[in-house]
Amino acid sequence: MNTVSESIVKDMSLAHNGHLKIDWVKEHMPVLNRIRERFEKEQPFAGLKVAISLHLEAKTAYLAKVVQAGGAEVTITGSNPLSTQDDICAALVEDGIRVFAKYNPDPAEYKEHLIKTLETRPDLIIDDGGDLITILHSERRDLLSQVRGGAEETTTGILRLKALEKEGKLEFPMVAVNDAFCKYLFDNRYGTGQSVWDGINRTTNLVVAGKTVVVAGYGWCGKGVAMRAKGLGAKVIVTEIDPIKAVEAYMDGFEVMPMLEAAKHGDYFVTVTGNRDIISKEHFAVMKDGAILSNAGHFDVEVNKVDLTAMSTSSRIVRKDIEEFVLADGRKVYLLAEGRLVNLAAGDGHPAEIMDMTFALQAVSLAYVNEQYKNIGKQVLNVPFELDQMVAQYKLEALNIGIDKLTDEQKSYLESWVE
Repeated sequence: MNTVSESIVKDMSLAHNGHLKIDWVKEHMPVLNRIRERFEKEQPFAGLKVAISLHLEAKTAYLAKVVQAGGAEVTITGSNPLSTQDDICAALVEDGIRVFAKYNPDPAEYKEHLIKTLETRPDLIIDDGGDLITILHSERRDLLSQVRGGAEETTTGILRLKALEKEGKLEFPMVAVNDAFCKYLFDNRYGTGQSVWDGINRTTNLVVAGKTVVVAGYGWCGKGVAMRAKGLGAKVIVTEIDPIKAVEAYMDGFEVMPMLEAAKHGDYFVTVTGNRDIISKEHFAVMKDGAILSNAGHFDVEVNKVDLTAMSTSSRIVRKDIEEFVLADGRKVYLLAEGRLVNLAAGDGHPAEIMDMTFALQAVSLAYVNEQYKNIGKQVLNVPFELDQMVAQYKLEALNIGIDKLTDEQKSYLESWVE
């Protein structure tokens, strides 16, 4: 397979720098390295084609190489126009992986890359946000027949999958990797918490301590963002629609209020809900001069850019990944990374040690679907608990941490209702 001639990338001369990045993360992903050793011996994907749509940076690249080591012919594309790194794309092509991706393609190009990835007729899919799955179940149903199943990375993608499943239209099994313990407890909380503030801080170069941060959504990602904001010295306000999560945020020491009230106080805003129009015209109307808006949800719909543009007399790029909007009364608000995922569009995403567990789950879940797709039906299913525990155990071993085990007497005690 001539991946150079078949791929669409920006510049193959960037490959050397891409290899350096991939080599760096490989050194910090011991769980995935262990999975790779297994795959090299067992060849679970021998003779199969795998299509991947993920944020195309170094950690994702190494996952693609691990799947390739398991015998797969791998094709990969991005899952967000601003998170693709062109040097990583070039490096993957040199490593024999077909790539359809460039940094900041226009919407038509972005969709073309997704479709070209699917036109390789994959047997298995790894998706992020459900773009590949949506195209397969709508305009390109002609490419469905060969797909055995796959795995989904995000909350947003799982919402799409469950909607398909509910309507009886899901055509193959998909593993909800986002719902695994080793995903949401670590990736969503600690990964998002750190990487969001990495992206904001490197982009703005402004202080966080003493400022007021408004976090929209108190799921696992929101918990991480709020926790890290507090650690940086900010005052934190949480907005929520779920009364249970709102009480949890209150008990965690944060103020809780509706967005319309919070909008009056925030210096920084981070949306992380997976829904649309979280910040819109009524909120822009009461914001402080100089407010900084960012999004950490999958799609760029949480901050309503149409409303913001309509309310502005002018806009301009004032710094890389910062757009200034001047409102009619002279107030200025700033939108980071076009309202796309700030941790990836304006940063390098989650730390390698965090993605080590998530991508290990992706790899073993894909192998599980390949083994069991004839038996598990057309449904959204959880990562098998034994795989979740295996990844956690591999992580502990990599950290040289030991834990206790139950004795036979303890097991018997827990399993009996008679003392």
